[in-house]
Amino acid sequence: MRRFFVTLAGRTVLVTAATAVVAVIITAVVALPIAVRSANTAARTELVEKSVLAVELLSTAGPAVRTRIVERLREDDIDVYLIRRGVVDRPGLPARVIEQVAADTVVDTRGVVDGRTVLIAGRPLRGVDSGVVLTRPAVSGTAGRVLGGVWVALLAGLLGGVGAGALLAHFTARPLRQAALAAGRLSAGDRSVRLAVRPPAEAAELATALNQLGAALQISEGRERDFLLSVSHELRTPLATIRGYAEALADGVVDAEGTPKAGTIMLNEADRLDRLISDLLVLSRLEAADLPVDVVGVDLVDLVGSAGEAWAPRCGPDGPKLSVELPATAVVVDTDPGRIRQVIDGLCENALRVVPAGAALVLAVRPGERGGVVEIRDGGPGFTDDDLAVAFERGALQQRYRHVRKTGSGLGLALAARLVTRLGGGIEAGHAPEGGAMFTVTLPYPART
Repeated sequence: MRRFFVTLAGRTVLVTAATAVVAVIITAVVALPIAVRSANTAARTELVEKSVLAVELLSTAGPAVRTRIVERLREDDIDVYLIRRGVVDRPGLPARVIEQVAADTVVDTRGVVDGRTVLIAGRPLRGVDSGVVLTRPAVSGTAGRVLGGVWVALLAGLLGGVGAGALLAHFTARPLRQAALAAGRLSAGDRSVRLAVRPPAEAAELATALNQLGAALQISEGRERDFLLSVSHELRTPLATIRGYAEALADGVVDAEGTPKAGTIMLNEADRLDRLISDLLVLSRLEAADLPVDVVGVDLVDLVGSAGEAWAPRCGPDGPKLSVELPATAVVVDTDPGRIRQVIDGLCENALRVVPAGAALVLAVRPGERGGVVEIRDGGPGFTDDDLAVAFERGALQQRYRHVRKTGSGLGLALAARLVTRLGGGIEAGHAPEGGAMFTVTLPYPART
């Protein structure tokens, strides 16, 4: 029983039952004085009517009839007092009532007679200082009857509250139980679980959210598998090259003249592995939000100019045609120069892989509305509109183009996006006027400007 009231269903039943009980009690408390007042008003009206009738009958009837009238009234718990010449036939009436009736005044009031609270109705008779006064006890049993009947209403309200609460709890708790079961299946690895979207609106929203979560997990895990496959492929390729040349050197297949070339190839492949592993480590630290950054004031004109000088030899006569577009004045932003240079180098590395010889590769800086802007544009194959939507997702473009054109590990753009975001900036992919891809990196101005 204790465990039941810990559940939502148990608490719903408890709350509805308590609400029903409180409603019955409040109704009884409010209705009690109204019921007593209504009963007294009805009794007073009846007493006044009987006093009128008694005056008419006593004024015209004989002694025997008067006696029967008085006896009949007393059977209805009504006492009759006759006043003649200002004197009442029996003691007990308040003096003020006797004086008012003797003075030909109609009386309709409440008073105390023989220690009891009574309703008093008096009317004068034809004659001098004469009249009839009727009294009856004020209604006092109504309160007891109302209070005595409360337990019946209380029990009925309690039973109704429990029934309504159980019904409400069933319809309320059922979608929650279904959602809990679905969440358990999702956590166990079943990404195909889906819930029916049914009213009420809150339950429908919960079911929709769980369904969207399941679909997102399914898509995310599919991309994760594809990403791991592509990374493993990227790791295996340079490893296979290094192993092949190492075995050739160990077996003496490569002569002394070929040794420098083999060493160069192995060194290049080792550098490729090192870059890939470094990207993986930086990306994992970015996702864990523990990558240290050193934010200082940086002139983007100097930073991008230095990057252009470093990349000019790599482009060479057989590579893209590199150009650097810099404004005449400094563009100072608050950022980490090492991380931004890492972003620029990564984007240039991607461009160098796909841009044909003689095509444009542009590094540009310009002031923007919300900060300094760095653009990396090229004249390569570029992106489709569909590519732009997933450009910064890990491995998305690599998975899409690995059999179409030369691709990297699929980490570069994801790493660039997370680095820029970590520095408080923004990055967008678009179509370059040179015909290829354009990446726009926006960095915040320093607070002092």
